[in-house]
Amino acid sequence: MVHQPDTPRKEVLQSDCWDLSPMFQSIGAWESLFQALEKKIPTYENFKGTLSQGPDILLACIEFDHGVSRDMDALYTFSHLKNDEDKTQSDNEGLFQRASNLYTRIGEASSFISPEIQAMPLDQLTRLLDKEAFKPYRFYLEQMIRYIPHTRDAPTEQLLAMAGESLSAPQRIFSQLDNADLNFGRVKTPAGDVLPLTHGNFITFLGNKERSFRKTVFEQYYQTYHDHRHTIAATLGASVKKDLFWARARHFDSARKSALFADNVPEDVYDNLIINVKKSFSPLYRYLDFRKQALGVDDLHMYDTYVQLVPDIDFHMDYEQAVATCIEALEPLGRDYCRTLEQGLLQGWVDRYENKGKQSGAYSSGCYDSNPYILLNYDPNSINSLFTLIHEAGHSMHSFLANKAQPYPTHGYTIFVAEVASTLNEALLARHLLEKYKDDPKMKAYILNREIDNIRGTFFRQTMFAEFEHIIHGLAGENQPLTIKTFTSVYKDLLSVYFGDNMIIDEALTLECLRIPHFYSSFYVYKYATGLAAALGIAQRITDKGKAAVDDYLDFLKLGGAMFPIDELRVAGVDMATITPVQAAASHFESRIRELETLWPSI
Repeated sequence: MVHQPDTPRKEVLQSDCWDLSPMFQSIGAWESLFQALEKKIPTYENFKGTLSQGPDILLACIEFDHGVSRDMDALYTFSHLKNDEDKTQSDNEGLFQRASNLYTRIGEASSFISPEIQAMPLDQLTRLLDKEAFKPYRFYLEQMIRYIPHTRDAPTEQLLAMAGESLSAPQRIFSQLDNADLNFGRVKTPAGDVLPLTHGNFITFLGNKERSFRKTVFEQYYQTYHDHRHTIAATLGASVKKDLFWARARHFDSARKSALFADNVPEDVYDNLIINVKKSFSPLYRYLDFRKQALGVDDLHMYDTYVQLVPDIDFHMDYEQAVATCIEALEPLGRDYCRTLEQGLLQGWVDRYENKGKQSGAYSSGCYDSNPYILLNYDPNSINSLFTLIHEAGHSMHSFLANKAQPYPTHGYTIFVAEVASTLNEALLARHLLEKYKDDPKMKAYILNREIDNIRGTFFRQTMFAEFEHIIHGLAGENQPLTIKTFTSVYKDLLSVYFGDNMIIDEALTLECLRIPHFYSSFYVYKYATGLAAALGIAQRITDKGKAAVDDYLDFLKLGGAMFPIDELRVAGVDMATITPVQAAASHFESRIRELETLWPSI
């Protein structure tokens, strides 16, 4: 059953909700672990100042700390999932705040560990790497060694840990404002229904055939951001300055270098992405011109870029059908992969539909000791929802396989590789649908159009976001003011470059930079673009080499966080340290445009 956006959470069918009971059978069980973990905090004092006294003490401390972290992951994951079900429920918000506070307190209590380990003689640390008892923690210790130049003394580390919760305030404030307080009003659809305009249906409404309705939705949605533009600019500016603070506190030259260091990603990878995407504007401009002609409009606006070009095809796929379609598309990945995923998607991994107060968008979450969980706001009338489902399923299966294969210290993979797993699933879905409808020119054109728009939105748009982040952090580093005028001016210039003369840049569109939640997790979005490039390369490799390539890919998923991401991707058969995957993705985009142009006269 599909619920309306304003359906109260208590009226949502249990079968449409995720099942969190395997984590905690009750709030009381959560409370018991919370109290037990709280009582463990003083134990950290027993280790303080002793870590250099011998391998046994050091190992005991590391094992204790990882045990606490493992339990903390469970508490935090459960609380944030409960909170995201319905942000209007203060009890859920209370759980989340308590978990966040406990996380900070544990961070403060354990803040001495890194400085003490990093103060040990390098040869002593290096010898530990070869000891069998430290085998599960080898990569952890190698990371410690890397961070020696960026770790402060113990009192400073404790102070930085204490500041963590306060410095995360910009993101929390934006999330509350964006998800709980902003009201976009109601709109009258071409069918005559008066419906609330929400984050969840905004893109669906922009896909409506009626242009005047799309324009109304676009303007009404962004009017709400205009009304709050100064407040949101302040939260975004504070978030950028927070990034700069962390970089300087950790002795990095820039916020970007600080953000890329954890993944050991050279800044050249970031720069080469932007440079090579900009070299690929020609097919993008060509596609925008094609879209304008296909729609029969004199000028193309952003609200014209979401509507399907192929007429008279109304997409509808209920949730169960969507699951079946995803499993068919993922058959190349093997029987075990598909069986596990199908069971999870139908039996408790997924919170399916929108309800009042629910977190917008979609994500995959979970922890080492839980199932993967997927938050959706599934819309059966939007093909985007089908792609979102298979995207998040990629994350969830990555987590499932990594958790099974890796010990706790190395189970957690980085976002850099996470986007590869999810985007590969999308690529396989697109190929499956194109094959399924190969004898139906109209439907094939529909799917081609969808894939082209997906690549446009991921490869070009996310790179534009990445360049925006780089620019505004650079301005902050030069002590330039970060005001609403700064943000919209920078963003307007980028829109003009990335869309050229092929699209009208409405003033409202310059406010788009205020509504992107990922900007509060700095230098995140470029990974969508690199992930797409890597995923397309792996998908092609699976097509060319079959089972051998699939085995390489599954081995990559099982690595979790046991290696740096670029090294892990080499296991899967792609090398992101070169420009080849980015250039190949651009070529794939252009080839899909040619296919659509060739097919178009027969529509």
